[in-house]
Amino acid sequence: MILAEKIMEERKKNGWSQEDLADKLGVSRQSVSKWESAQSIPDLNRILEMSRLFNVSTDYLLKDEQDRPTSQASEDSGKELRKVSMEEANTFLKENDSFAKKIATGSMICTLCPIPLMAVMALQKAGTIPLAEDPAGAIGIILLLITVAISLIFFIPAAMSHDKWEYLEKEAFDAEYGVEGMVKAKSEKFQPRFIRSITGGTVSILIGVCALISGAAIDEKNEPLLMGLTCVMFAFIAIGAFLIVRAGITKDGYSMLLQEGDYTKEEKSNTVLKAVTPAYWMVITAIYLTISFLTNRWDITWLVWAVAGVLYGGLSVILRAMHKSKLG
Repeated sequence: MILAEKIMEERKKNGWSQEDLADKLGVSRQSVSKWESAQSIPDLNRILEMSRLFNVSTDYLLKDEQDRPTSQASEDSGKELRKVSMEEANTFLKENDSFAKKIATGSMICTLCPIPLMAVMALQKAGTIPLAEDPAGAIGIILLLITVAISLIFFIPAAMSHDKWEYLEKEAFDAEYGVEGMVKAKSEKFQPRFIRSITGGTVSILIGVCALISGAAIDEKNEPLLMGLTCVMFAFIAIGAFLIVRAGITKDGYSMLLQEGDYTKEEKSNTVLKAVTPAYWMVITAIYLTISFLTNRWDITWLVWAVAGVLYGGLSVILRAMHKSKLG
C-alpha cells in the first residue's frame, strides 16, 4: 500500500472521520482529503504525529514495500513484479481513452451493417427500386460487407496499437508511489459519466426495440414498414452500443491499473477463463451470422446476443468458482 491508502486505513481503524484526524493534527479536513487521494503529501512533522496517533512506525507509513501483498507467482519465482510509474499510468489512461473511442465507433458501425441490406430490401418490396428480390438482396449483402469492412478500419489499428498495454490486463504488477491514489481519483470523477453512458445506452437500445414492436403492432404484414423500423431499431442499438462500449472500456482501464474486478491478481492467473472467453464469443458471432443469413430475419436474430450474454455470465461464474477451488 502507498502512504495515501495507509492514512485512510489507519484513520478508519480508529473510527475517525477526516475532520477528526484533521483536528488532531491541526490541519484542515481538505488537507487530509488530499493526502488520502494522493493529491498532496503531508510534511515530516505531520507524518511523525500520525505515526504516534496510529501507533505505527514511520517506516510503515513511508515505505510502500511494507505490508504490500505479493502474488503467488512472485513468491514462487522469487522475481519482483513489474513497476508501473506515474508517467506510464497517465500515458495508458490517455491512450485507453482513444482506444475506447475507436473500438466504440467500430462497434457502432458494425451494428449498423444490417441497415443497408434491410433498406434495399424494403425499397425493393415497396416497388421504389426496379429490381427483383435476388439482385436486391445481393446488392444489400455487398453493402453489408462494405460496412463491416469500414468497421475493421477502426478495430484493427486500435487493437494493434493497444497491444503494448496487454501486460496490464494479463500480468500482476506493482504501482509506484502515488499511482493508485491518482487512478482512484480519476476513476471516481469518471463514475457519474459512466452511469450516464450506461443508462443512455440502455435506453437507446430499448427505444429501438420499442420502435420495431410498435410497427409490428400496427401492421405486422406490412414488410416494407417492418424492415424500415428494423433499420430504426439497429440505428438506436448502434448508438447504445457506442455509449456502452466506450464507457465500459474506459472503466476497464481504471480497473486494470487498480487491479480490481476482473483484473485482480487472482483473476489474471485464471488462464482457463482467458482461453474460453474469446473462443466463446467467436462461436456466438458465427452462430449469429449463420442464423441471420439463413433466415434473413435480422429483426429478431439479435436476440442471440442477449441469450449469449446471460449464458456467458453463468459460464464465467462457474469457471471462477473452479479456479478459486483449485487455488484454495
